[in-house]
Amino acid sequence: APLPPQEHEKPLAIANGELRINSKGKKLRKPRTIYSSLQLQALNQRFQQTQYLALPERAELAAQLGLTQTQVKIWFQNKRSKYKKIMKQG
Repeated sequence: APLPPQEHEKPLAIANGELRINSKGKKLRKPRTIYSSLQLQALNQRFQQTQYLALPERAELAAQLGLTQTQVKIWFQNKRSKYKKIMKQG
């Protein structure tokens, strides 16, 4: 059986684990999300239709793909920034 975590080293989880603070007050980063090829396909398809998602659209897409809304939001943010960078280069 796993041992109970010691009080002093238990991270404090906030919301759905987006921001966690350890005992030293340091933010613990979540491990980088690895998207499946199916998820990426759906995300890229949706991005081609629209670069911005309304809240209900984001919620629906996240639910369909088994991702959190935050993951979808950040993926779109990153994709837009990457897209703009490429467009700037011509």
